[in-house]
Amino acid sequence: MKALDLAIVGSGMGGSLIAALNKKKNITVFERDKNLGGCASTFKRFGHYYNAGATTFVGYEENHPVKRIFDKAGFIPDIQKSDIAIRILQNSKVLDRKKDMNHFLESLNTVHYHKNNTLFWSKLKKIDEKFWSLKKVHFNKYSVSAYKNTTNFIFELFSIFAWDLFKSANSFIKHYLPNISKEYLDFIDAQLLITIQTTSKDLPLLSLALGLCYPFHDVFYVNGGMGSLFDGLLKDINVKNKETILKIIKEKDFFRLISSNGEYLSKKVVLNSTIYDSCSLFHDKKIIDYYKSFEFSDQSAFVINMTIKSEESFLHHYQIILDKKIKNCISNSFFVSFSSSKDIKLSKNGTYSITISTHTKSSIWDNLSIEKYEKKKKEIEYIIVERFLDSFDNISKKDIVFQFSASSKTFKRYINRNNCAGHAMKFNNIFNTASSNTPFKNLYNIGDTVFAGQGWPGVALGVEVLDKELNG
Repeated sequence: MKALDLAIVGSGMGGSLIAALNKKKNITVFERDKNLGGCASTFKRFGHYYNAGATTFVGYEENHPVKRIFDKAGFIPDIQKSDIAIRILQNSKVLDRKKDMNHFLESLNTVHYHKNNTLFWSKLKKIDEKFWSLKKVHFNKYSVSAYKNTTNFIFELFSIFAWDLFKSANSFIKHYLPNISKEYLDFIDAQLLITIQTTSKDLPLLSLALGLCYPFHDVFYVNGGMGSLFDGLLKDINVKNKETILKIIKEKDFFRLISSNGEYLSKKVVLNSTIYDSCSLFHDKKIIDYYKSFEFSDQSAFVINMTIKSEESFLHHYQIILDKKIKNCISNSFFVSFSSSKDIKLSKNGTYSITISTHTKSSIWDNLSIEKYEKKKKEIEYIIVERFLDSFDNISKKDIVFQFSASSKTFKRYINRNNCAGHAMKFNNIFNTASSNTPFKNLYNIGDTVFAGQGWPGVALGVEVLDKELNG
């Protein structure tokens, strides 16, 4: 049995990006689902196509890691730029997140006026721009060279941001937006839950800036569904989908991967599974203890997919913010993605494919009888759909052709994970954050539960760090 150069377990963002950068090697990507992309996949049901999660594609611009990786892989995605990144609907008010700062501030001041709005958002935008201009981004452990490169990155961070690194988002908001209204703070926190998976009270200033400023970058809609990105990235790579890796055994010079279809040898292994789920793949006690050392992130998503029939025009992305938290959820908002009317795959015969998502805890779905599980799903689904219909005068219940929902249990069944993303990174917990390398030679992790976090830009940063580790 000839050993692979690299075995990649999981075809999510991290797995697909690192595979695309190493496609000239003898590699194989293993995916337990029939669809590629994990949380960002596109699937077919009832004869229609749906995205598994929110559909904003961000970071495909010059001097950003997503664009750099796509260019190196020689893949040009089929995308449309969204002129309005997100339209916020809150208490019958409309706020448009646009790339142009002046246009955004004009819209913001009609909804959440504050005398310091320009100062507050300009400072955040400057911090965001400084971060994406950093040259020494690196975070790895467990070797002299890794610690050296990580130390250089931390020194660069401190030289650029100085004491701003130690400021909290909460104190920054209080300083620059004194007496901020609850409604305005709800807007800020709802935006952060999309990008950073937490609210301002738990964040450092740097994360606040990165989380709030992503609509100041180019935001795209992906034609053919998010899954088309993974089809393109993995086009020339050996992919074994509908094949589950059951066990990985560390041997002297390689790893033995036992799958639902056979056995493979590989010199190196990259796990695109979460750091919380990876321990189940191993027998080696030291490896199991390593993965169990990370505190589980209980945060997950609740997703509703629907098809509507409509001749109306819609933006690609909306966020609807409510006055109070949704029952059995940890958020008072939900994100709505519409397929483009020009998308011949997702929008056919006058229909739209819609994905609605909000945040919940994976633990609330544990140990439920089938009856109680279905009842809880229907309760959340009913509340969200009713508020969705309330928010769009040009959509009625009779326009809904199909509608179904997914919980953390659904995600576990299809993509083998029941949470969404890891813990938010803070300066005081950065050394407890998982890096792409591990204490075990030639074993790596990538994805949204390791540095540098969620979304296309965060995962792509981590992929660039991992690629240096693999090929340095």
